[in-house]
Amino acid sequence: MSTATNTGNRTKAFISLQSSVDFVVTSTTSQVMDRASAYLSAGFPVHLRGPAGTGKTTLALHIAAQFQRPVMLIVGDEQFTSSDLVGEQNGYRYRRVVDRYIHSVVKYEEDAVQQWVDNRLTTACREGFTLVYDEFTRSRPEANNVLLAVLEERLLVLPTSTGRNSYLKVHPEFRAIFTSNPQEYAGVHELPDALSDRLITIDLDYYDRETEVTITQSNSGLPLDEAARVVDLVREFRSSGEYDQAPTLRACIMIARVTALQGLLPSGGDPRFAQICLDILESKMDFSIKNRARRMNQRKMLLQLIEHHATRAMPEPTGL
Repeated sequence: MSTATNTGNRTKAFISLQSSVDFVVTSTTSQVMDRASAYLSAGFPVHLRGPAGTGKTTLALHIAAQFQRPVMLIVGDEQFTSSDLVGEQNGYRYRRVVDRYIHSVVKYEEDAVQQWVDNRLTTACREGFTLVYDEFTRSRPEANNVLLAVLEERLLVLPTSTGRNSYLKVHPEFRAIFTSNPQEYAGVHELPDALSDRLITIDLDYYDRETEVTITQSNSGLPLDEAARVVDLVREFRSSGEYDQAPTLRACIMIARVTALQGLLPSGGDPRFAQICLDILESKMDFSIKNRARRMNQRKMLLQLIEHHATRAMPEPTGL
């Protein structure tokens, strides 16, 4: 993935994407990609919704790369206003004319014109880029209202300094992919019906075991069977419910990558591997002096899971 910047006053920095050879395609990810690509090709925006750690952003960028158009990436923010998406009047362009037509008379004319500067949504609509709006429900609904006409009427309303609106016709190659966490997550706003009705939502959940093992192995360099030990450990911890933040595929990748980089193998008898698991997985539990007893019980459970899933079979003794 590389970035390119157009220095003209209309265009913000964008991403030039190619399909990543590191992206893991399994039957699960392939199915989601095919569905999303079909909807986007038909002109409909796609919304990938799911819990943290399910690979929404990576998947959105990979899907965007399939259309071989520059990608404009926006990350939702509570402080966003519509001008952060569309643009605003910013600065002035000054002009001065000196008239010396009559030698003894010098005439000056000066004026100042306020300049308009595009922001990312306007650039994507004008140039026909693929918009990836990550965690868009972290922006306030009123900031996202500008999307309604963009997605339905294919028009972008641009405010002007005179108080009137001007309109930009959206480029026919413009496509939009949105991602969001479930509404119960902290900092997530409720998605207005008017905007939700314009999106085709694909709900994502934690991947199946095969996909998680394949992705973990690809992102760590551990052998496949060793990556499976790590994934099974994290998946059982996730199933236990003994946490305050669900352990995700990211935890699998973190454990496996650090283990591989240190030249270790997942082994319950290796205190170094056990410590890696504890450092990464215990962070999913609430840290409080009042909960010390609960944390001790959770640590015992984690050590048992590590021992269970990372027990290595002893080699058969060789004959004399």
